Amino acid sequence: MSESVNLPLPARDDSMASTADTAGLLEVRNLRVTLSSGIPAVDGVSFEIGRGECVALVGESGCGKSLTALSLVRAVPPEVGETAAEMILLGDRRVDRLDRGGLRRVRGGRVGMIFQEPSACLDPLFTVGSQIVETIRAHQPVSRPQARKRALAALEEAGLSESGRVFDSYPHQLSGGQCQRAFIALALATDPELLVADEPTTALDVTVQRRILDLLAELRRRRGLSLLLITHNLAVVARLADRVLMMYAGQVVEQAPAGELFSTPAHPYTQALLECLPDVDHPRPEPPTIPGVVPQPGNWPAGCRFRPRCRLAEEACAQEQMLERTGRRLVRCWKAVQSSASGEGR
Repeated sequence: MSESVNLPLPARDDSMASTADTAGLLEVRNLRVTLSSGIPAVDGVSFEIGRGECVALVGESGCGKSLTALSLVRAVPPEVGETAAEMILLGDRRVDRLDRGGLRRVRGGRVGMIFQEPSACLDPLFTVGSQIVETIRAHQPVSRPQARKRALAALEEAGLSESGRVFDSYPHQLSGGQCQRAFIALALATDPELLVADEPTTALDVTVQRRILDLLAELRRRRGLSLLLITHNLAVVARLADRVLMMYAGQVVEQAPAGELFSTPAHPYTQALLECLPDVDHPRPEPPTIPGVVPQPGNWPAGCRFRPRCRLAEEACAQEQMLERTGRRLVRCWKAVQSSASGEGR
């Protein structure tokens, strides 16, 4: 099932891996999000993030990545859906049991979040600085002058040399890259333990994307920050992630160390995504694609949810597939597990 894949991806900075601690920061067990229509959109997702570790959540649009991220701090709007979990443990705190006041302290405090449209997330009626100051004061007992000083320092740490000007600017007066850096400063101003970055470079120019990724890598190294990176950009994953959770149709279908996943993908979905990457050394007349689309919640096929799009599907794939361990990875595919077992036996 697994083949080595020659990927046109950027070189990984493995010095970042040294910041990761074996001690866990976040543990999620059996996370489910049920839409207001009663249809499940995230179905039994479990994972862990260590202190200083970067975990990437990867998959096509509609797989449930963003809902999973919002669910970690129970931020899915009630009109959208309901979150339930066997456990969401952040350090020593059970997030799944917190009341509204406790959740407010976690959101933006212990957990910072960066979204893909920072200009839409920043309030257009207030200056950037005032929003950072109010965020700091909502989570820490400091005076307004102290909060202002911290906000200016956060803007400088986020790579905004003209921190005073940005502090006094409204979001519409800043470029896309400046807005994203300002939003990163807002997310980090309260010294969170975990940063959730949901497609943090999607709306930016390529050169700005590189600077933002370098910034996240540097902040993680300097602060020992844990990072949950949500993206469909495999080049970003290859550069930053220690481990990868491959998500499809509301489920994790493969979990593996980043290097192993890129060199020997196990699940057919992972293989198919990697095969779709352009190969600049051997250009193809027609770029490969994955037939079909991600099924909508409520229309998931029986058994393996990737089965209708999988070129390796067999009759047995119509049976329910469970995540099973093979070496250092988990995979939801009986053929991949069988193949790994036979390879280990040789």
